[in-house]
Amino acid sequence: MAAVQLEKYCQGFTKLLTIFLSILLLLLGTILLILWLSLRPHRPTFHIIDFTVPGFAQPSGLNDSRITFNVTARNTNKHNGIYYDSVAGLVFYRDQQIGWTPLMEPFLQGPKTTTMLYGKICGVKLTVTGKRWPEFINARKQGKVVFRLQITSVIKYKIRTWDAKHHKMHVNCDVGVGPKGSILPAWKNKKCHAHFG
Repeated sequence: MAAVQLEKYCQGFTKLLTIFLSILLLLLGTILLILWLSLRPHRPTFHIIDFTVPGFAQPSGLNDSRITFNVTARNTNKHNGIYYDSVAGLVFYRDQQIGWTPLMEPFLQGPKTTTMLYGKICGVKLTVTGKRWPEFINARKQGKVVFRLQITSVIKYKIRTWDAKHHKMHVNCDVGVGPKGSILPAWKNKKCHAHFG
Protein backbone atom coordinates (compact mmCIF):
# COMPACT_ATOMS: atom_id res chain seq x y z
CA MET A 1 0.00 0.00 0.00
CA ALA A 2 2.79 2.41 0.91
CA ALA A 3 4.65 1.45 -2.27
CA VAL A 4 1.59 2.28 -4.41
CA GLN A 5 1.22 5.69 -2.71
CA LEU A 6 4.93 6.39 -3.20
CA GLU A 7 4.66 5.45 -6.89
CA LYS A 8 1.64 7.77 -7.36
CA TYR A 9 3.50 10.56 -5.56
CA CYS A 10 6.57 10.09 -7.81
CA GLN A 11 4.40 10.12 -10.95
CA GLY A 12 2.66 13.34 -9.82
CA PHE A 13 5.99 14.94 -8.94
CA THR A 14 7.45 13.96 -12.34
CA LYS A 15 4.46 15.48 -14.15
CA LEU A 16 4.75 18.72 -12.15
CA LEU A 17 8.52 18.88 -12.79
CA THR A 18 7.98 18.28 -16.52
CA ILE A 19 5.34 21.04 -16.70
CA PHE A 20 7.55 23.43 -14.71
CA LEU A 21 10.59 22.77 -16.95
CA SER A 22 8.47 23.15 -20.11
CA ILE A 23 7.14 26.53 -18.93
CA LEU A 24 10.66 27.62 -17.94
CA LEU A 25 12.06 26.65 -21.37
CA LEU A 26 9.18 28.45 -23.12
CA LEU A 27 9.82 31.61 -21.08
CA LEU A 28 13.58 31.48 -21.74
CA GLY A 29 12.97 30.92 -25.46
CA THR A 30 10.59 33.90 -25.59
CA ILE A 31 13.09 36.14 -23.75
CA LEU A 32 15.92 35.06 -26.07
CA LEU A 33 13.75 35.70 -29.16
CA ILE A 34 12.84 39.20 -27.92
CA LEU A 35 16.50 39.98 -27.16
CA TRP A 36 17.61 38.70 -30.57
CA LEU A 37 14.97 40.76 -32.39
CA SER A 38 15.85 43.92 -30.45
CA LEU A 39 19.64 43.56 -30.85
CA ARG A 40 19.66 42.25 -34.43
CA PRO A 41 20.83 45.10 -36.66
CA HIS A 42 18.77 46.26 -39.61
CA ARG A 43 20.40 46.96 -42.95
CA PRO A 44 20.74 50.57 -44.04
CA THR A 45 18.35 51.81 -46.74
CA PHE A 46 19.33 53.91 -49.76
CA HIS A 47 17.31 56.25 -51.99
CA ILE A 48 18.37 58.03 -55.18
CA ILE A 49 17.63 61.73 -54.75
CA ASP A 50 19.19 63.32 -57.82
CA PHE A 51 21.14 62.26 -60.91
CA THR A 52 22.09 64.65 -63.71
CA VAL A 53 24.17 64.49 -66.88
CA PRO A 54 24.36 68.20 -67.91
CA GLY A 55 26.04 67.68 -71.34
CA PHE A 56 23.80 64.77 -72.19
CA ALA A 57 22.55 66.01 -75.56
CA GLN A 58 25.96 66.87 -77.02
CA PRO A 59 26.88 64.83 -80.14
CA SER A 60 30.26 63.74 -78.77
CA GLY A 61 28.53 61.66 -76.08
CA LEU A 62 29.77 61.67 -72.52
CA ASN A 63 33.46 62.42 -73.16
CA ASP A 64 33.20 66.12 -72.29
CA SER A 65 30.37 65.73 -69.82
CA ARG A 66 29.97 64.96 -66.14
CA ILE A 67 27.54 63.03 -63.97
CA THR A 68 26.47 64.29 -60.56
CA PHE A 69 24.32 62.38 -58.11
CA ASN A 70 22.94 62.41 -54.56
CA VAL A 71 21.94 59.31 -52.65
CA THR A 72 20.73 59.10 -49.06
CA ALA A 73 21.91 56.35 -46.71
CA ARG A 74 19.57 55.83 -43.75
CA ASN A 75 20.50 53.90 -40.61
CA THR A 76 17.12 52.71 -39.32
CA ASN A 77 18.54 51.06 -36.18
CA LYS A 78 17.47 52.57 -32.84
CA HIS A 79 20.61 51.66 -30.93
CA ASN A 80 23.20 50.37 -33.41
CA GLY A 81 25.71 52.44 -35.35
CA ILE A 82 27.14 51.42 -38.73
CA TYR A 83 30.83 51.71 -39.63
CA TYR A 84 31.44 52.32 -43.34
CA ASP A 85 34.84 51.71 -44.87
CA SER A 86 35.62 54.05 -47.76
CA VAL A 87 32.61 54.39 -50.08
CA ALA A 88 32.77 54.47 -53.90
CA GLY A 89 30.22 55.21 -56.61
CA LEU A 90 30.21 53.48 -60.01
CA VAL A 91 27.97 54.33 -62.95
CA PHE A 92 26.96 51.71 -65.52
CA TYR A 93 25.11 51.85 -68.82
CA ARG A 94 23.64 48.38 -69.19
CA ASP A 95 26.55 46.05 -68.31
CA GLN A 96 29.32 48.54 -69.14
CA GLN A 97 30.94 50.60 -66.41
CA ILE A 98 31.22 54.16 -67.72
CA GLY A 99 32.73 55.88 -64.70
CA TRP A 100 33.51 55.77 -60.98
CA THR A 101 34.46 58.08 -58.14
CA PRO A 102 35.33 57.81 -54.44
CA LEU A 103 32.49 59.21 -52.31
CA MET A 104 33.51 59.24 -48.65
CA GLU A 105 36.33 58.29 -46.33
CA PRO A 106 35.52 55.76 -43.57
CA PHE A 107 32.90 57.03 -41.13
CA LEU A 108 30.51 55.95 -38.36
CA GLN A 109 26.82 56.57 -38.99
CA GLY A 110 24.87 56.95 -35.77
CA PRO A 111 21.51 55.34 -35.01
CA LYS A 112 18.43 56.82 -36.69
CA THR A 113 20.48 59.16 -38.93
CA THR A 114 20.58 59.89 -42.66
CA THR A 115 23.81 60.61 -44.55
CA MET A 116 23.92 62.26 -47.98
CA LEU A 117 26.34 60.65 -50.43
CA TYR A 118 27.28 63.14 -53.14
CA GLY A 119 29.33 62.21 -56.20
CA LYS A 120 30.64 63.76 -59.39
CA ILE A 121 32.29 61.93 -62.29
CA CYS A 122 33.92 64.08 -64.97
CA GLY A 123 35.48 63.99 -68.42
CA VAL A 124 37.79 61.15 -69.35
CA LYS A 125 36.35 58.89 -66.67
CA LEU A 126 33.06 58.73 -68.65
CA THR A 127 33.04 56.36 -71.61
CA VAL A 128 30.41 54.41 -73.51
CA THR A 129 32.10 52.30 -76.18
CA GLY A 130 31.64 49.41 -78.60
CA LYS A 131 28.20 47.96 -79.19
CA ARG A 132 26.76 49.96 -76.29
CA TRP A 133 27.33 53.29 -78.08
CA PRO A 134 24.57 52.80 -80.76
CA GLU A 135 22.21 51.55 -78.04
CA PHE A 136 23.01 54.61 -75.95
CA ILE A 137 22.37 56.99 -78.91
CA ASN A 138 19.08 55.22 -79.72
CA ALA A 139 17.87 55.39 -76.10
CA ARG A 140 18.82 59.07 -75.94
CA LYS A 141 16.78 59.79 -79.12
CA GLN A 142 13.78 58.02 -77.57
CA GLY A 143 13.96 60.37 -74.57
CA LYS A 144 15.07 58.07 -71.75
CA VAL A 145 18.41 56.50 -70.89
CA VAL A 146 18.52 54.20 -67.88
CA PHE A 147 21.78 54.16 -65.93
CA ARG A 148 22.70 52.06 -62.92
CA LEU A 149 24.46 53.74 -60.03
CA GLN A 150 26.26 51.32 -57.73
CA ILE A 151 27.46 52.29 -54.26
CA THR A 152 30.08 49.94 -52.78
CA SER A 153 31.59 49.70 -49.33
CA VAL A 154 32.35 47.30 -46.51
CA ILE A 155 30.24 47.86 -43.39
CA LYS A 156 30.07 46.51 -39.88
CA TYR A 157 27.56 47.15 -37.14
CA LYS A 158 28.42 48.61 -33.75
CA ILE A 159 26.08 46.68 -31.49
CA ARG A 160 26.10 48.11 -27.98
CA THR A 161 29.62 47.43 -26.79
CA TRP A 162 30.87 45.01 -29.44
CA ASP A 163 31.48 45.19 -33.19
CA ALA A 164 29.93 42.69 -35.58
CA LYS A 165 31.71 41.09 -38.53
CA HIS A 166 32.34 42.94 -41.82
CA HIS A 167 29.79 42.76 -44.65
CA LYS A 168 30.47 43.69 -48.28
CA MET A 169 27.79 46.04 -49.53
CA HIS A 170 26.66 46.67 -53.11
CA VAL A 171 23.75 49.06 -53.55
CA ASN A 172 22.21 49.34 -57.03
CA CYS A 173 20.10 52.34 -57.99
CA ASP A 174 18.50 52.25 -61.43
CA VAL A 175 17.83 55.77 -62.65
CA GLY A 176 16.19 57.12 -65.80
CA VAL A 177 17.49 60.33 -67.36
CA GLY A 178 15.45 62.46 -69.76
CA PRO A 179 16.50 64.36 -72.89
CA LYS A 180 17.89 67.33 -70.92
CA GLY A 181 20.07 65.10 -68.76
CA SER A 182 17.99 65.35 -65.57
CA ILE A 183 16.52 62.53 -63.53
CA LEU A 184 12.98 61.70 -64.62
CA PRO A 185 10.30 62.28 -61.93
CA ALA A 186 9.37 58.57 -61.72
CA TRP A 187 12.91 57.75 -60.56
CA LYS A 188 13.30 60.50 -57.96
CA ASN A 189 13.44 59.29 -54.34
CA LYS A 190 13.30 55.69 -55.55
CA LYS A 191 14.56 53.04 -53.13
CA CYS A 192 17.75 51.31 -54.21
CA HIS A 193 18.31 47.57 -54.04
CA ALA A 194 21.07 46.49 -51.65
CA HIS A 195 23.11 43.25 -51.53
CA PHE A 196 25.16 42.34 -48.48
CA GLY A 197 27.71 39.55 -48.35
